[in-house]
Amino acid sequence: MIQVGETIPNTVLKVMRKEGPQDIATQDIFSGKKVVLFAVPGAFTPTCSAAHLPGFVVQADAIKAKGVDSIVCMSVNDVFVMNAWGKSQNAEEIMMVADGNADFTEALGLDVDATAWGMGAVRSKRFALIANDGVVEAIEVDEKGLDKSSAEHVLTLL
Repeated sequence: MIQVGETIPNTVLKVMRKEGPQDIATQDIFSGKKVVLFAVPGAFTPTCSAAHLPGFVVQADAIKAKGVDSIVCMSVNDVFVMNAWGKSQNAEEIMMVADGNADFTEALGLDVDATAWGMGAVRSKRFALIANDGVVEAIEVDEKGLDKSSAEHVLTLL
């Protein structure tokens, strides 16, 4: 698993733009910026939709007031699902990124086999990290619940 002081691996994610799905390199997301990235096991899942993403929507201004340039939500879902989920949650201040093939999730060492839950062989663990110019300053991984990766907890780390 990626650790504090390590550099974010450079892989390609997907984002939805007006023109349609577009590739975005993690280097472009993190380089020269302070970024909060949080990941969920799946878009539209109960905890993710009821608490995790909504917490970041509500706390976006407070997080950005602490010097954060971007708040990024990631899941091992396709870009269409992430776009629809962001719209359904009014997540205008959150960059919704898709790691459809789990390349980034696996490069971070934060993948989990979710076949027992019927979600597929590779999903992301629930986590949040803070990176400054691509270097991890803090990382919190939840084994159960979302105490460590919630927006409220991230605010205490900034």
